[in-house]
Amino acid sequence: MTLNLLKSGEVAKITSVTADDALKARINGLGLRIGQEVAVIRRACMGGPLQVRVGHTDILMRPEQADLINLAK
Repeated sequence: MTLNLLKSGEVAKITSVTADDALKARINGLGLRIGQEVAVIRRACMGGPLQVRVGHTDILMRPEQADLINLAK
């Protein structure tokens, strides 16, 4: 399951990131690290960005980037 498939209000743990090294570093720098719990707070309509919460930080991310983050419930 990827972060883009997680429904609003659900929580899951990050298991891996399938991206090139530069994007992995950026995602890691945002606090989205393997083992961290992440929750989708809300989704914009018509395929817009997701509001994601990791710890006490909220992040807006494109669905295409959220597809690169693999999760386990």
